[in-house]
Amino acid sequence: QVQLVESGGGTVQPGGSLRLSCAASGSIFRIDDMGWYCQAPGKQRELVARITKGGSTNYADSVKGRFTISRDNVKNTVYLQMNSLKVEDTAVYYCNAKDRYNGDTYWGKGTLVTVSS
Repeated sequence: QVQLVESGGGTVQPGGSLRLSCAASGSIFRIDDMGWYCQAPGKQRELVARITKGGSTNYADSVKGRFTISRDNVKNTVYLQMNSLKVEDTAVYYCNAKDRYNGDTYWGKGTLVTVSS
């Protein structure tokens, strides 16, 4: 099993920045790709960004050029640097990891990001 714990959420004004972190523990050797998803009130959870173990990334169109995902395989931590935040970025952000052996998906409990003036 893999446990994921997010941190770094909070309230920020439009145009501001936040950095989210997700620390993995447990059977970390099982982790392959990692990513961040968000879920706004009344909406489905959707992909924000993903990163492979080798560092290849992909982003949702809505965050390209504003958000950066990175990964420290030594610290077993994935980050999401969020710049130029918009009101519509307000959501709960969830960390996600894929099991390289059986394809299972692990989720953290989420961290709330609120962008408001």
